[in-house]
Order: sequence, then structure tokens, then C-alpha cells
Amino acid sequence: MTIPTPSAASPLTSVAVFCGSSFGDSPAYAEAATLVGRTLAERGLTLVYGGGRVGLMGTVADAALAAGGQVVGVIPRALDARELSHTGVTELLVVETMHERKALMAERADAFLTLPGGAGTLEEVAEQWTWAQLSIHAKRSGFLDVEGFWSPLREMRDRMVERGFVRAEQGEIVTFDDDLDRLLDTLGSAPTWTDKWGAPRVQVPPA
Repeated sequence: MTIPTPSAASPLTSVAVFCGSSFGDSPAYAEAATLVGRTLAERGLTLVYGGGRVGLMGTVADAALAAGGQVVGVIPRALDARELSHTGVTELLVVETMHERKALMAERADAFLTLPGGAGTLEEVAEQWTWAQLSIHAKRSGFLDVEGFWSPLREMRDRMVERGFVRAEQGEIVTFDDDLDRLLDTLGSAPTWTDKWGAPRVQVPPA
């Protein structure tokens, strides 16, 4: 599957949201998920997400749908069989593996927004950051830093840059912000980074 690189002039038309299938320990997380879903719909942006009906995943989808937005869910067959799918979304795509899920979400989205979540959430966005570094795509990733949830990861990103494991410009692939509108504006901006080796970005197909 080849993931197209968007042109620098193309505005966002869709955003993939990674988030927890649980609610976490603060009502602020669900409030943020509701705000994200509603705001994407109000901006005319399609929500692409993991297809679930539980936790923050279900909340962001429900909010987008309630505001008249388009919602694309992508879920592995094993989870669909356990009746975790959100049957009310605009389009539900059932795939065979988690790998296919991530690749299809990357194909259908212009950028990636991450709400609070656990190991699966972190793994999903980390892969998209890696793919941008390797020029598999040229799409930004952003963390909505609800109540400082992602602050430790922001410090880790900065340490990766300081210690020479991530080029400074590639650190800019990922953005942390507690203001949703500002974060979405950043996600819609043109890519500014080189590839992992400091050369101009050349799109390569994923393995």
C-alpha cells in the first residue's frame, strides 16, 4: 500500500485521532475528546479513528457525528467480532491485522492528533512519526496535552534531540499543545523537515 505525500499547499481534509479505549481517571479527557470530535466536524474535517465504540474512541466519534461530521472507523476483524465496533459511523472498514489498520488510517488521513491513551495509543502515533522521518509520508503528528498528560513525552522528545538521536528539524514532526485550534492549524502547515539522514524528503513506499 502506497501512502501518498500531500502537497505543501493542500489544506487538511481529514485527521486521524489516536486515543484510549478507556476513559482514564479525569473527566477532562472525555471533555477533550468531545471537543476534538465537534471541532473537526465544525471545520469540515473527516475524523479517521480506530472504529471502536468504547472509551475516548467512542466519545470522539459520537461528538463528530452529533455535529454532523463524517467519521471513518478502521478496526481489525478480531475486535469487530467482539462487538467493539461503532456501527453508527459514516464508514466502517474492517481489516485483518493491526498493521493494516495503521496503514489504512495513515492513507485516509492528512495528519494525526493524539488524545490521552495507553500503550496502543503511543505505539500508533510513534509509528507515524517514524514513517515521516523515513519519508514514507510527510504528515504531521500532534498531541493535545490535556492537563499535562503528554508533558513527560514532550520532555523525552526534547531529550532525543539533545542527545543526538533525532534531528532537530525532525523533532518538529510532532507538536504538543493544549490549545486545539492552534494545534490543528499547526497540523495543517506544510512539512519543514528533512529525512532521517538530513537529505531532502523522497517518498518511499512502506514495506
